Amino acid sequence: MIRLIVYLPLLVVSAWSCSPTGDNKAAAAPPMPEVKAAQPVRQTVTDWDEFTGHIEAIDAVDVRPRVSGYLDKINFKAGGKVKKGDLLFVIDPKPLKAQLNFAQAELKQAKVKLELAKNDSNRAERLFKVKGISEEEYDSRSKGLAEAAAALQSAQANVETAQLNLDYTEVRSPIDGRITREQLTLGNLVNGGTAGEATLLATIVSTDPVYAYVDADESAVLKYRRTLLKSSQGAVAGERIQVSLALADETDFPHQGFLDYISPREDSATGTVSLRAVFDNPDELLAPGYFARVRIQGSVPYPALLIPDKAIGRDQAQRFVWVVKDNGEVEYRKVTIGPHVDGLRAIKEGVGEGDWVVVEGIQKIRPGAIVKATRISAQSAADEAKP
Repeated sequence: MIRLIVYLPLLVVSAWSCSPTGDNKAAAAPPMPEVKAAQPVRQTVTDWDEFTGHIEAIDAVDVRPRVSGYLDKINFKAGGKVKKGDLLFVIDPKPLKAQLNFAQAELKQAKVKLELAKNDSNRAERLFKVKGISEEEYDSRSKGLAEAAAALQSAQANVETAQLNLDYTEVRSPIDGRITREQLTLGNLVNGGTAGEATLLATIVSTDPVYAYVDADESAVLKYRRTLLKSSQGAVAGERIQVSLALADETDFPHQGFLDYISPREDSATGTVSLRAVFDNPDELLAPGYFARVRIQGSVPYPALLIPDKAIGRDQAQRFVWVVKDNGEVEYRKVTIGPHVDGLRAIKEGVGEGDWVVVEGIQKIRPGAIVKATRISAQSAADEAKP
């Protein structure tokens, strides 16, 4: 009896806790996901191909002396701008000035000798006419005149050479551009002559405009050739293949140029073709030797539908979007994308102009889900995504 009294309250409590009550209700249905959707906008776009390229100067000259001697003056600032004809270096002119003086003296002697030879030849001619000298003597004096004339020409050439060598002691810039630091300091002996033998003094590179070189695959090059062909036939008359460039610290492509050269042959080792673009460079940001990202126009302009880039999902290698139907149900659509334009992405296949594409809240969506969509413009969605 005691055991029954002890355990009875527990049984009563347990029974009470398991009994149904009228207050229990069915679990509430989850709320519909809230998303934002926008219709594609129609714009004219252009396809672009991106490559890694390098910048080169249009003109680059190694400054070397034409005559040997000791470096006497340096007349520029390392890294500074120079103009064609500017005096850069002076080689000690004294030895070559002495050579010029010697050559000029020899020229004077040659002129005197020529006058004497002329007089002697004239006398010989008069004497020969009256049988005063033999024919052999006459020929000898005529030969002396010819030799004196040749000696004068040789002396004149020696003077011109000596004058040139003296002029070459002043080393001047052959182009406009920027010059590197000097490779030798004052007092050093420099060797003149041909490029392989002459001492390198400095290098000058032109800075405006500049070239950008890239290597493109065969399919890309074929596109560019066809674009040029259309241009020549009037489809895009007067236009060039546009190229834009970005330096290492630039996110957009602010530098604009155009394609001016396509190599006529493919590199069999790499399967690529060399391309060259020209860029104006008034601020000299595009320095020869820099690497850059280069975008080349891959098509003529064409009309396309664009949606915010953030609306596009990735499923392994496939791109997709969610489209909201009239009943609020979302549909999975595979899409083929085109170029990026001001926060919007061109869609070549997969959506129509009247479709409402989810642009915000795509992480909340599952196939077949019913959503509550707020309609906004595609451009405003793209602007919101910008940093």
